[in-house]
Amino acid sequence: MVYAPDYTAEGTFEKRLSVRTAHLEAFKANVDEGHVRIGGVLLTPESIATETADKKMVGSMFICKAAKIEEVKKIVENDIYYKSGVVSDF
Repeated sequence: MVYAPDYTAEGTFEKRLSVRTAHLEAFKANVDEGHVRIGGVLLTPESIATETADKKMVGSMFICKAAKIEEVKKIVENDIYYKSGVVSDF
């Protein structure tokens, strides 16, 4: 399982949104190839308090299928969120 919180610096959310389409396309390819089983965005507790609450994304989480940890690191390090400085660590 990969836990990848976003940086908290100003502008990170906007950066996330600007590369989100590329991230989702690459993520779908990893799912289709069997490298990633499931994953998604992490939201603040306030985001899920009510159906109408504003959704604030604060990171990502996903589960990989790999023989070696290096394979998982490669998936993360090739992701646009990592490359563009959206996620702070994994």
